[in-house]
Amino acid sequence: MTPPPDGSGLSLETLPLRADLRGLTPYGAPQLDVSVRLNTNENPHPPSAGLVDAIGKASALAATEVNRYPDREAEALRADLGAYLAADAGFPLRPGRIWAANGSNEVLQQICQAFGGPGRTALGFTPSYSMHPLIALATATGWIDEPRGADFTIRPEAAADAIRAHRPSIVFLASPNNPTGTALPLDVVAAACAAVAENAAVGGRDAGGVVVVDEAYAEFRQAGVPSALTLLPSCPRLIVTRTMSKAFTLAGARLGYLAADSAIVDALHLVRLPYHLSVFTQAVARTALAHTGELLGTVEAIKVQRDRIVDEVRALGGQVVPSDANFILFGRFPDQAAVWSALLDRDVLVRDVGLTGWLRVTAGTEAETSAFLTALADVLTHLPPIRP
Repeated sequence: MTPPPDGSGLSLETLPLRADLRGLTPYGAPQLDVSVRLNTNENPHPPSAGLVDAIGKASALAATEVNRYPDREAEALRADLGAYLAADAGFPLRPGRIWAANGSNEVLQQICQAFGGPGRTALGFTPSYSMHPLIALATATGWIDEPRGADFTIRPEAAADAIRAHRPSIVFLASPNNPTGTALPLDVVAAACAAVAENAAVGGRDAGGVVVVDEAYAEFRQAGVPSALTLLPSCPRLIVTRTMSKAFTLAGARLGYLAADSAIVDALHLVRLPYHLSVFTQAVARTALAHTGELLGTVEAIKVQRDRIVDEVRALGGQVVPSDANFILFGRFPDQAAVWSALLDRDVLVRDVGLTGWLRVTAGTEAETSAFLTALADVLTHLPPIRP
């Protein structure tokens, strides 16, 4: 008997899937064929011809040794990443304090593998990046949800109180936060780190934890907004994660990284897969870092369009959450799903993040931004008024 081309007829219902995974759907944003795609916070500017050529040459050179395993420690890449972060940190970051993996999601997963797991919990303040609880779930780490304020901020006292009450092994913070775009004041991060250290001092090693500040959009923050990297010397349990997917236009290359105390990096060595970063990933990332000045120029162009969206959506009568990222949360609509659908009918794709009354739009090129604003203006003339 010939089996069907897509398998033997098994289904998720007949497989011994973990009970806590049953009924779930995979993470993912819609990938639709539209003219203006502003739903995944990508950098809309492709790499220059010069950078494409440099990446091609670096990849070709890496291919000459593709029969050998890559540098398991990615020492040269980690040194380059540390040098890049030094400006935001305000002090040198040696390779021993840097870690890299296949996208920041793998970095976060490794943190959960090392410090989470069965019998341990992670704490987040929502709405925030939806992958944080999903990665916790995938690593059998319990998830504790605490709400942000009505203005999507977190008070230092509220963060500290939640950490003292729940004693999590991992605290997730995001700055700028996704989907709101809001940046965290450093006193919130410092309060979280102090509470985690207090838990460890009172309850011992297993009562403490680590604080993860997800800075995936850090390069887009407003002038004068500091990075949590500056707190690393005074907060040894702090981990700051970044990505090259956004500012460095490398979403397709998959390179995420972090800065932390060297002991934390040593712990991550215990859970990483052997040779987890390919020679090509390392070569492409190092080449992009060598073109930092050029690539961060696209960041400034995106920030112009972000601020334009803020101004023009407000002029249309909409509400906008102040953003330090490359996207904007806008609303408040009586039915955000109807607005999302109406924009799609006009060939513009934004993100419905499931937050009642709100949608999220990525700052695109000047032409993409104009198309979005034109479509939104047209949509708002045909729908009920925006809520005050």
